[in-house]
Amino acid sequence: MVTVTSPWRDGWRLAVGTLTVLPVRPPEQVDARVARAMATLAPLAFMPVALIAGGLGFATVALGWPSLVAGLLTVAATAWLTRAIHLDGLADTVDGLGSGRPTEAALAIMRRGDVGPMGVVALVVVMALQAIAAAEMLGREGGWLGLVVALCAGRAALALVALRGVPAARPDGLGAVFASCVPPWLAITIWLVSSAALAAAAAWAGSNWWLGVVAAAAAAAAVLALVRTAVRKLGGTTGDVLGAGVELATTALLVMLAR
Repeated sequence: MVTVTSPWRDGWRLAVGTLTVLPVRPPEQVDARVARAMATLAPLAFMPVALIAGGLGFATVALGWPSLVAGLLTVAATAWLTRAIHLDGLADTVDGLGSGRPTEAALAIMRRGDVGPMGVVALVVVMALQAIAAAEMLGREGGWLGLVVALCAGRAALALVALRGVPAARPDGLGAVFASCVPPWLAITIWLVSSAALAAAAAWAGSNWWLGVVAAAAAAAAVLALVRTAVRKLGGTTGDVLGAGVELATTALLVMLAR
């Protein structure tokens, strides 16, 4: 008997199982089609985590605690509910790209389990920016919705890191599965939908709707710059670069929406 698997079902399972700590059955197979489906569904699959983290921040402010405390708790909850996997990828990527070593040596640095000084600085800066921006948003009426949407939209970075034409830096790992699996039209569609959601959230909070579009454009530009740097210095992307892209996009979105 031949079992027919659905790339969308496996993509959903891969998205939930990789991006969150929520229990889900593992995908029956993982290939380029499943990776493409995961990149498409990632923002939606992340919504439960975004709602929990954003809800925690909202409740903290509602109970009278300072908004900065709420922002810190939101970032901490997001890290906890994602196993800090994207933060780990960010630290490893910064260590590798910032090492100034040849390609193979830089990739070896990224494979190590420890975090170097540049990775530590990157983590501190990114988490601080996210917490401060989240605090600013939570301090506004309706700002919690923009926070939730930004956390989800940050996962759209996967589509840009996996854009067709971007090679894998090495033949193994998650980066190799994702490499070049997303056609440009699909990446553009994912980001247009994200832009629309961000614009609606900005308008809901009383800001100019176009701020959401500008935030999405800034986040996409930042991720594409990261991808270009990774291709130039590493020869392509890796699983760590995927995580770094998510954190970079999320930070850019939060900072822009907190304006």
